[in-house]
Amino acid sequence: CKEFFLIKNNNNNNNNEGFPDRKNAGSERFTFSFTIKDSPEHFINVSAWGNEEYIQGLSSRFQIGDCVVIENPLVMTKDYEKEERFCPSTPSTYRLLVTETHSSIRICSDLETEARILPLFHMPIKDSRDFYSLGDITANGESLSGHIINILAAVQSIGEEKFFTKSDGRKGQRLEIKLFDDTGKSFPFVCWDKETIRLVQTLTQRETVLFIADARITFDSFRNCMTATATSKTIITLNPGSDGILLPVKLYPSIYFSVDSISDVLTVEKLKARSQEHAEVLHCIIFGFMTSLELNSSISKVIRKRCAKCKFRINEESQTCSNDACPNQGQQLQATEGFDLLVDISDHTGTVQSCSLAGTVAEKTLGCKTEEFLRLSESQRTTLKWKFLLERCKIYLKVFPSTRSRSGMRASILSCALADPVEVKQNFASFVV
Repeated sequence: CKEFFLIKNNNNNNNNEGFPDRKNAGSERFTFSFTIKDSPEHFINVSAWGNEEYIQGLSSRFQIGDCVVIENPLVMTKDYEKEERFCPSTPSTYRLLVTETHSSIRICSDLETEARILPLFHMPIKDSRDFYSLGDITANGESLSGHIINILAAVQSIGEEKFFTKSDGRKGQRLEIKLFDDTGKSFPFVCWDKETIRLVQTLTQRETVLFIADARITFDSFRNCMTATATSKTIITLNPGSDGILLPVKLYPSIYFSVDSISDVLTVEKLKARSQEHAEVLHCIIFGFMTSLELNSSISKVIRKRCAKCKFRINEESQTCSNDACPNQGQQLQATEGFDLLVDISDHTGTVQSCSLAGTVAEKTLGCKTEEFLRLSESQRTTLKWKFLLERCKIYLKVFPSTRSRSGMRASILSCALADPVEVKQNFASFVV
């Protein structure tokens, strides 16, 4: 009995196509395969065989991203010719076989185990330095057509799922998303199997980075461009890190979003109303006041230590990384420090509580770096606090839905500075009732 994290589900056939059972003439056996992971380095392919009812029930019971418990699987030597052709390449020389008679698979219900396993979802199965940029793919052109490569890029847009009937009468589906990075944009990535389609349909446009391992590159002569396609070997990692180290920030969508492109001026009241109407990320400007800015609180509430490896918070009491799956567990702790404040923003219509003011945005807002702040006296911190507290500020906000928040949303400050009275007057009509 062992807990695993499901990173790929190859339930490609809508009709769960059967195969003749050589042991029982006239009957069929059904199958589907998936890939599981239980550590940053180790993952293995699993095949399930049985009658149609068993396989249909099993394949609909869990999906990519679930933590599952597998009991009594049969360990078999991997058939490299078949496995490397149709399944993700794994470091193991074995594969697992699950049968209705001897094995069982269930969703893990232990929260501690799930918390330990789930961070693996963000660790790519390949070396995170081994990828092509979209510019490189385009530059190589048709010479790269037919190759299997890795891609690191962000989601620009997600198309609509399209359905069709194959020549043999079976149903099929197709969905295309557009990728972008700092070298290219609107690069097509096509998905054909329903599990991959289900996964990408849950992604947030311009908010999600993908590490796509083993994508097939082809030249689309109709559109005269290069195209990437997900195959049965492809594994997609969402918002990836490598060995616990987050990939460079420049690869994340925030680099492409300039605060200069934000123009919507809202009141707090209108902001809350809009966030409830639309379950998506919202950017806006608020001319408001910081009504809570605890700069003279204990240092641990102003500056947080994070693990240099996985960026999770450091437990202040034990001085250990809070990420149980961190590859640095048991080794000498390496930590970084940075501003990590929660501030309240108010105007005449209401208050947005617990807005995140962190990292370099906090340094630019306050006008001092972390190490400089640590050298300030208590009175100097109080003076810095009252420079902003209850002063009219021009605040750029990023707001996104959150089921864990009492208000149903969370907000991060992208930029904050004392407001120009002339600009406030000019925009006053935008935020008065």
